[in-house]
Amino acid sequence: MSTSQYHSTRRLTQLGFALLLMAAAAADPTPSAFEADASGWVDILPPADLKGWSRVPVPPGDPLGKEQWRVDAAAKLLICEGDGGHDMLLCDREFGDAIFHCEFRYTKVEGKAGYNSGIYVRNSKDGTTWHQAQVGDGSGGYLFGETPGADGKLAFFTVKPEPEDGRVKPAGEWNTVEIAARGKDLTLWVNGAVTCEYNGCGAPTGLLGVEGEGYRVEFRNLKVKDLK
Repeated sequence: MSTSQYHSTRRLTQLGFALLLMAAAAADPTPSAFEADASGWVDILPPADLKGWSRVPVPPGDPLGKEQWRVDAAAKLLICEGDGGHDMLLCDREFGDAIFHCEFRYTKVEGKAGYNSGIYVRNSKDGTTWHQAQVGDGSGGYLFGETPGADGKLAFFTVKPEPEDGRVKPAGEWNTVEIAARGKDLTLWVNGAVTCEYNGCGAPTGLLGVEGEGYRVEFRNLKVKDLK
């Protein structure tokens, strides 16, 4: 090998090593906003009687099913038994620019698939306006919903991450989700990385909440931080 070939090979090796380091750094998880700064957060776990929270049917106007939400105060868990139909459980307090932090896990049932739930921000009280982070069993991690347009009419949107990298963990494991709402921008962070952003939210304020859709799911560390 000539001297020039040696130096050329060395430079390529160094470049390759640098690219590997960059790839490794890019793959490192980023902390949640709550992990990065634990100050200023408000715990909104419902009380045992669910006072301050309201069930809203999905779709709006449908009859509600049997009561399926409860709080395990000792374990600090909000639990949906998943046997009361499709609904939202919404916190009655309105928020504008804020970050909603929520952790969840499905109760695994052998042979069962298609686990489904969601996390909401800036919903209307009747549920006609909704902005949802879709979270399934090892899938999801995207935003969709119905938001007011410039003409005041509701418009459907969906923003899926590309490529979808399966950041949601399987049933039985805890997942962490954060939705940051700033002006018209909604940013979704799931288990260590931002998965997608939506830049057309037409509701400046609204209600936070979680979804029940036929699967037993537990929620914990429901926290909100106002963005001043």
